[in-house]
Amino acid sequence: MADKKDDIVLSIRGMSKSFGRNRVLDHINLDVKRGTVMGLMGENGAGKSTMMKCLFGTYQKDEGNIFLNGKEISFSGPKDALENGIAMVHQELNQCLERNVIDNLFLGRYPVNSLGVVDEGRMKKKASELFRKLGMTVNLTQPMRNMSVSQRQMCEIAKAISYNSKVIVLDEPTSSLTVQEVDKLFEMMRMLKEQGIALIYISHKMDEIFEICDEISVLRDGKMVMTKKTSETDMNELIAAMVGRSLENRFPPVDNTPKDVILSVQHLSTKFEPYLQDVSFDVREGEIFGLYGLVGAGRTELLETMFGIRTRAAGRVYFRNRLMNFNSAKEAIEHGFALITEERKANGLFLKGDLTFNTTIANLDQYKVGMALSDQKMVKATAQEIKIMHTKCMGPDDMISSLSGGNQQKVIFGKWLERSPQVFMMDEPTRGIDVGAKYEIYELIIKMAKQGKTIIVVSSEMPEILGITNRIGVMSNGHLSGIVNTKETNQEELLRLSAKYL
Repeated sequence: MADKKDDIVLSIRGMSKSFGRNRVLDHINLDVKRGTVMGLMGENGAGKSTMMKCLFGTYQKDEGNIFLNGKEISFSGPKDALENGIAMVHQELNQCLERNVIDNLFLGRYPVNSLGVVDEGRMKKKASELFRKLGMTVNLTQPMRNMSVSQRQMCEIAKAISYNSKVIVLDEPTSSLTVQEVDKLFEMMRMLKEQGIALIYISHKMDEIFEICDEISVLRDGKMVMTKKTSETDMNELIAAMVGRSLENRFPPVDNTPKDVILSVQHLSTKFEPYLQDVSFDVREGEIFGLYGLVGAGRTELLETMFGIRTRAAGRVYFRNRLMNFNSAKEAIEHGFALITEERKANGLFLKGDLTFNTTIANLDQYKVGMALSDQKMVKATAQEIKIMHTKCMGPDDMISSLSGGNQQKVIFGKWLERSPQVFMMDEPTRGIDVGAKYEIYELIIKMAKQGKTIIVVSSEMPEILGITNRIGVMSNGHLSGIVNTKETNQEELLRLSAKYL
């Protein structure tokens, strides 16, 4: 593609933004060319989300200019941006799940006939044309709730296109997708490129960035530290740009020594869909036991059943030879079990609370003086967890919603650590987190295992599951299809086991 000035569809010049004393963006420059994919990378807290919010008018920038097709623009909010040709597909999809596809496409802009009545025929016709153009087959009348995450995502992209968007921002779009769904998404992105649409692709997954992006820009501590063509850089240079140091090893050494079997799961089955069938395995004290499998294999369901959130049909769980068939999460927590859920925003955090509230909420009895809660104790405990976790924030009274995804995850870890759990179950603990923060979480997991805690970790990322575990149990369609020693296995074997019961 010619490097002409005319090719630049979106140009950001000298954009800065501060919150109080904290400068989040420092004179950012970015050019995005027509019909290309620009990868945007950076650690959590580097300023990616803030930059996008300034672009969309959710935040007002302190200084700088934004140009779209050579004209200076300043949006009053996301709706204004959308109507002027810039759309965003968020990581956490914000859709009306009870309504059907057509309703979600035209939300806020229903076409009306001459009588002022909503013209459903026209909506249906437009929606059909749109999906045909995108080469997608979608049941337009089904509620969004019945669709997979990837289908819902495609609908969101279709909505962006229906506004004749010139630039579409995709924020961590593949975090909940299977390999096949990622391929489909990339296929669609290549088709949009051909139509001259520019895409900004925010992701932490290096291999995807190299596969789909034409150029890569890296943000670090609010500054744009690198913009290069994908063909002119490599993974090591990218990591060094992101974290300011080279991470030769993506994973710390797994040097914990598991002791005797301490946790035993025997013949576990669930009562309701998605079914688990006769799952049995043992985990040792101080062991990091990984659970791998494709999306829908039953890994999350297994953790939730052990934690008392799902109803068992049969089976028993023993810890230190005592029966631990929990009927509620409260019961599990009281017996020293902890669970980090995959959906941190939905069920891991209180988004309207501050860091102190979110850190101490699971362990309030610890902070009592007499009958009353001691604010001082709670703030002290929170400050301690901020220090242990290296959480990027101003202090314990920061709102949790002002933190980046990776730092929110660190607060969740801190919350559970305050309870000193014996069995720590983690569902995708590093989803949506950058390389530097991931490394810190890995170090933390290994450190906990060395302290004798038993850890079960679910991950969809193959390198991660192979990089931080002692053994791996592979799930396939609700069955445990095999257990392998991490040091003696490889990616092919894991994939073979994950397809065993399909």
